[in-house]
Amino acid sequence: MNIPRPEHPKMQLRRDSWQNLNGTWHFEADPGRSGLARGLAKKDARLAGQIQVPFCPESVLSGVGTPDFMYGVWYQKTICLTDEQLSDLVRLHFGAVDYKCTVYVNEQLAGTHQGGYVSFYFDIAPFLQPGDNTITVFAEDDVRDPLVPRGKQSEAFFSHGCDYTRTTGIWQTVWLEFLPVVHLDRMRLYPDAATGKVTVVAQLCGAAALTLKASYQGRPMGEVTLPCAGGSETVVLPLAETHLWEIGHGRLYDLELIYGEDVVHSYFGLRSVQLDNGVFRLNGKAVFQRLVLDQGFYPDGIYTAPTDAALLADIERSMAMGFNGARLHQKVFEERFLYHADRMGYLVWGEYPDWGLSRTDPMAIYSILPEWLQEVERDFNHPAIIGWCPLNEVWDRDLNTGSVAAADPIWKHSQHSPFAPLIAMLYQATKAADPTRPCVDASGGYHVETDIFDLHDYEQDPEIFAQHYPADGSMPFDQFESRQVYRGEAIFNSEYGGIGFSLDDTAWSYGSAAHSQEEYIARFKALTETLLRCPRIFGLCYTQLTDVEQEQNGLYTYDRRPKVDPAVMHAILSQKAAVEE
Repeated sequence: MNIPRPEHPKMQLRRDSWQNLNGTWHFEADPGRSGLARGLAKKDARLAGQIQVPFCPESVLSGVGTPDFMYGVWYQKTICLTDEQLSDLVRLHFGAVDYKCTVYVNEQLAGTHQGGYVSFYFDIAPFLQPGDNTITVFAEDDVRDPLVPRGKQSEAFFSHGCDYTRTTGIWQTVWLEFLPVVHLDRMRLYPDAATGKVTVVAQLCGAAALTLKASYQGRPMGEVTLPCAGGSETVVLPLAETHLWEIGHGRLYDLELIYGEDVVHSYFGLRSVQLDNGVFRLNGKAVFQRLVLDQGFYPDGIYTAPTDAALLADIERSMAMGFNGARLHQKVFEERFLYHADRMGYLVWGEYPDWGLSRTDPMAIYSILPEWLQEVERDFNHPAIIGWCPLNEVWDRDLNTGSVAAADPIWKHSQHSPFAPLIAMLYQATKAADPTRPCVDASGGYHVETDIFDLHDYEQDPEIFAQHYPADGSMPFDQFESRQVYRGEAIFNSEYGGIGFSLDDTAWSYGSAAHSQEEYIARFKALTETLLRCPRIFGLCYTQLTDVEQEQNGLYTYDRRPKVDPAVMHAILSQKAAVEE
């Protein structure tokens, strides 16, 4: 049967026994969120329409294509299962559902989940029967709620500036997984490039023998077996050969884990990342991060790529322009994208879509921290991820400027601002969850507690921009120096450029637009070379890879046509950076 996005969504924890549930589901919008009272969770409920999962109802590919606000949506699908499939555990997985999700199986409540960006599952075997079974999903979303992180989804009816079409409900693959009662639940991988080994910390259910088998391009690289009684088990697996994960070369090892009758397929990359005296090092070698801002929007699928090939193609487009990675901006990208980044040797920063969240509300911590930690846990094993960023641009727009508190001069310093505790807490929680990678507390500012002092700078005049990033080794310009304190952290320009280039008079971009290819290239060259020459920064991130709706400052159009010759941009970016000398 032809279904959209048929590939396995989780390549680092893959079992052969699974069933993709994408395709046609019954669907109904529920703006009054009264569906439960009206019986829409019943097996015999008749929803008003249909939708193509995993595409959101705002998208063309969903078959619905309704861009208006949808505060509630219902899905229903009947599936047929055999006695054999029901013999052990059955897990119902969701790649992502925006925002709050309630799931019923044969009218029984299977579980709820809050957070629109990360994967989750429910064990549903107790609710199933041989033959037909009805799965019903209710999703609630309100991007205008200050306690609902929305990323770049527009809070207004129309898209505007750098906010775009909304996503409601299911937007990643839905699938079933069949596994034995004694099984591997989850794991963390700690590759050691220096000693040529990998340490596996496995969370196990039940007692059995655990076997790990590593291979590289089909050749055995190591194997170990030990008896386990369940719980947490740490296993060190020496590797026969060392093949480093590097930029442009994924060199992934395959890893098979066998626990009793449970067989799990995975992979890992052998690499190390560190910040050393302001320099980013990959496997001990100084590497300048030449990143592009990638927002992960698609004209026909909105948040969801139309095909798996489209995910890979965006990485290839970026690399064709000369970039060696991306800042995945204001969105948690699906794991298939990270899988391709792992394969391609493509550096990425994991980020949380915190825009829309009122950071001064004490309840905000409940809106972001649980899902952020779920993101860190979900993506921990991906070698492509080389840093974390829980917040972006925590400006004063979050303050009520009419209040006495906001007028207090002490709030003019980030260390004493009302959102300082949230920023510090997210940094500390991130480092506790993953001490192996650097963390930017709030990209662009205001920095409170951070490994990296990153700057956003959309100055369009190359001469002024050059003054901001001197080649003599002095401190780059910090437009918020009255609000934040530099304590010697590594420095990163994580947003610059945003050069508009479009024939559409209604387009939006940062600063003045270029009127020709020549002007666009010349400005890009001048701004980029300034950053390459600056010995105080370890990387750059250009805004952005593609246009997104009205924001037309991409290197490619929204439908992925290059605006300039990729070879020209590649030559500019390939110049040696000062920190690489």
